[in-house]
Amino acid sequence: MATPMSASAFLAALRAEGVRVVEEGDWRHHNRDHKGPWGPVNGVMIHHTATTGSAATVRLCRDGRPDLPGPLCHGVITKDGTLHLVGHGRANHAGLGDDDVLRAVIAEKRLPPDNEANTDGNPHFYGFECENLGDGEDPWPKAQLETIVRASAAICRHHGWTERSVIGHLEWQPGKIDPRGFTMSWLRGRIEERLKD
Repeated sequence: MATPMSASAFLAALRAEGVRVVEEGDWRHHNRDHKGPWGPVNGVMIHHTATTGSAATVRLCRDGRPDLPGPLCHGVITKDGTLHLVGHGRANHAGLGDDDVLRAVIAEKRLPPDNEANTDGNPHFYGFECENLGDGEDPWPKAQLETIVRASAAICRHHGWTERSVIGHLEWQPGKIDPRGFTMSWLRGRIEERLKD
């Protein structure tokens, strides 16, 4: 468990890891903190957006939808490998998930199957939405995957976490499929290598 990074520390950690960052509007104060706590934080959650078009995707993740107000994550990773910061604090991204999974993330152990949706994940996870249709055919460019690795590693490095603190939405909430197009075990392997540097 950890206290969430300040907005300045978050930005600095990302840049120190070599992430190309774009600050979108007043992202430092854009959050859903009035709806509940932000923290203690325990990990990083990776999503795909099921959208196409970088500008529209960033706008959606920043502003949200009528049924789900933004921000829908902390950062949007577009196809070109840019990380667009859209929020800091509680964000509508994780939703309800499995308390057994949360305990495994905290303990940095192998994840159990996610078969319940009984715990609000929004206080506990940094969230990255990644521009991809999520149909299993839309490609994941090398630059985008590298930014997912670096951004995840930046948070883990700051908090002293291992790669086991990074999970996919599909590992948290029953019925979710994101991110689709690579495996989380592959991604965690890349993050593990990055954290050795």
